[in-house]
Amino acid sequence: MRKVSSPTGSTAAVPAPVNDRNGSGRGRYGTRLIAALAITQTAGYGVLYYAFAVLLVPMSRDLRAGTGQIAGALTASVLTTALAAPWVGRLLDARGGRAPMTAGSVLGTAAVLAWSQVTTLIQLYAALVLVGLASALVLYEAAFTVVIAVCSPARRAKALLAITIVAGFASSVFFPLTGFLVAAFDWRTTLLILAAAYAALAIPLHALILPGRDHARERAGPSAAPRRSELVRTAMRGRAFWLLAGAFLAQTGAVAVMAVLLVAYLIALGHAPVFAAGAAGLLGVLSVTGRLAGTALSARRPIALVTASIFALQGAAALTLPIVGRSPAGAIGAVTLFGLGFGVATIARPALLAKRYGTGAYGSISGALALPVMAAKAGAPLLAAVLLPVAGYGWVMGGVALACVIAALALVAYHRI
Repeated sequence: MRKVSSPTGSTAAVPAPVNDRNGSGRGRYGTRLIAALAITQTAGYGVLYYAFAVLLVPMSRDLRAGTGQIAGALTASVLTTALAAPWVGRLLDARGGRAPMTAGSVLGTAAVLAWSQVTTLIQLYAALVLVGLASALVLYEAAFTVVIAVCSPARRAKALLAITIVAGFASSVFFPLTGFLVAAFDWRTTLLILAAAYAALAIPLHALILPGRDHARERAGPSAAPRRSELVRTAMRGRAFWLLAGAFLAQTGAVAVMAVLLVAYLIALGHAPVFAAGAAGLLGVLSVTGRLAGTALSARRPIALVTASIFALQGAAALTLPIVGRSPAGAIGAVTLFGLGFGVATIARPALLAKRYGTGAYGSISGALALPVMAAKAGAPLLAAVLLPVAGYGWVMGGVALACVIAALALVAYHRI
């Protein structure tokens, strides 16, 4: 057991992480675990999230619905993931990763199969709600809970970085792969192939390699559930939790808006569609670069301040894009600056949570924090789309910049607590 400071200034005893099946946190099991999660996260994001964008137009044509109506199904999926996050966090704390993530893999496969057979909008929305529930069980939030529980503090940063570097290329792999399959077959056959591929990768890796319920009990010790509940209540009563929630909610909303509107905005600035798409494609590659840089800097400086600095740079990029973005060099420069922070929050949030609150109730606390953050990911692009015809791109980019600055200031305040 070890002592961890609570947000109210008291200390709570939480169990030290059991680092692997031998307790060492090293060796082949840790390597297998990280490799397995890197593979399943890449496949999960590719099939359960990124494939939708490629299928949007053929689905709209086949279902005889507007692209906005079809896109709303993805919003429903993301909102379902957000609503399920607190429950999934508690489940992972209590049962370990094996059963929940294996069940999520099975559900994800079934949901994609159901998606391939839809003939109406209502059926599409129902299938995507199931995809959202599966995503809550198998994507980053769940995977990071497993990593935090298994790895020692000294190894967590490298483990999270390794997983997110590999999974950061999910869009680079699955956008062209899905496009090739649609061109060769059709969108329904494409989903059948993707579902089979996801099942073949995720179900056995989650079932055979992830730690199970015995590990969760060993890590938690006796009377785990009451202690977890108290840790969660203590965390949510503290100012630090809400500063983190505000920071990551604001930055996630800004990133979501930029991801949705960047191509259209660059075209509105006078760039050719091919250039706009290519510049926006830099975001995925730069997210990996940003994670590497952020992790390296965090070894020397507090991670909250490093992350705040990167968020501030994103704000500067969004603010200057309307000014310099009409030239190719200016557009690429602003996109590069913004892209460096595109994936930093992914590894900063679990690191900050584990450092402040320990591992005893990490999944539950992380799930509670993920609810507003994921809701921002779903809602911010819709809000921007509503404001765009009234305010224009310049004001929307100003809102993105403001959100990034708010996120940076919240992290600075969090660091000072």
